[in-house]
Amino acid sequence: MKADTILIYVRHIVSFLVGIGFIYIGVDHFLDPNWFKPIVPNIIGFPMFWVLLSGLCEVILGFLLILPKSRRLAALGLVLLLIVLYSANLNMWINNIALDGIYLSHTWHTVRAVIQILLIFIALWLGEFIPFTRGKKR
Repeated sequence: MKADTILIYVRHIVSFLVGIGFIYIGVDHFLDPNWFKPIVPNIIGFPMFWVLLSGLCEVILGFLLILPKSRRLAALGLVLLLIVLYSANLNMWINNIALDGIYLSHTWHTVRAVIQILLIFIALWLGEFIPFTRGKKR
């Protein structure tokens, strides 16, 4: 089997796994929105609206990521969503907000930031954006 064929299969598998992860977390926004509300930055207001909207975006983009024909668009959407949603994680870190009575250490907040960056790079790879295009022209 050629390396390009293997890469295509790996991309399908990773897309499925990441897509399912986003769908799961997105659905969780609807099942337990109150868990997410405390980390919504006060400056934007309406935390329930933002929790539900972000959950909906995660579900839709997760499904679109799984489908090869919509993967590139979904990957771009996920990159943008991950950047925007990091404001909630940053708000939690800066304002030392507890979830379920648990405060995260600076180490764990740093790990979350690194995971967020890794997810952005994974989405870029899944969507075959620069630097992951390997000379392809779009």
